[in-house]
Amino acid sequence: MKISLRTLALAGSLLAASLAGAPVQAAELHVLISGGFSAAYEKLGPQFTAATGNTLVTEHGPSMGKSAEAIPNRLARHEPADVVIMVGYALDDLIKQGQVGKDSRVELADSPIGMVVRQGHPKPDISTVAALRKTLLDAKSIAYSDSASGVYIEKEMFKKLGIEDQVKSKATMVPKIPVASQVANGKYEVGFQQVAELLPVPGVTFVGKVPAEVQSITRFAGGVPAASSHPKEAAELLRFLASAQAQPTVKQTGLDPVPGKK
Repeated sequence: MKISLRTLALAGSLLAASLAGAPVQAAELHVLISGGFSAAYEKLGPQFTAATGNTLVTEHGPSMGKSAEAIPNRLARHEPADVVIMVGYALDDLIKQGQVGKDSRVELADSPIGMVVRQGHPKPDISTVAALRKTLLDAKSIAYSDSASGVYIEKEMFKKLGIEDQVKSKATMVPKIPVASQVANGKYEVGFQQVAELLPVPGVTFVGKVPAEVQSITRFAGGVPAASSHPKEAAELLRFLASAQAQPTVKQTGLDPVPGKK
């Protein structure tokens, strides 16, 4: 019996030593992200993976809305999620509901609204409020997204321009898919969305940003869902995306750094 006990004790010690020396297994992080920060994320994500060994499984969807792909609806279905990256005020709603940790919130970038036309078509003037108003009144059709920028355009910008009634019949909110893709195929004459979502789409010409007087800046932020399986690694990803190292890529993709970051 004594030999047996010593043998078991030795085996236990060897197992403990083996586990202590074993490399830490990389985490597989499930990321839910809306369009505005996607271009920057797609460039920065591989850098994070190379540096940490953690892999990223990404699902795209709007920050709000009724579509099944919308991030709040994905969370409501209990889809796997370690990180959410979305419009800041929509993230705040999830924090209030207890679905995302309040202390996990990280501000990532600011996103202005811009306009595109189909490639090869003349670029209209939108450099001033008066020019933008004329361009929209002259346009045969207008498209905008079903996320933060589109809600602002439909509910506020048209009113500020004094053309709400005149454009109502020719303005359309486009759900789920990039607005620029619908302009590229000729379905709409002009399209509005956040600049970072317009620039990556082929077949369109970027006209410019909406004038400052009627502009709306969307703050993008990230957080860690309460049900995250890898909260530590998720927080590391968000810190990296907000870091000074990431800011050149953030700027290149049409976003503006959060004030105070360079």
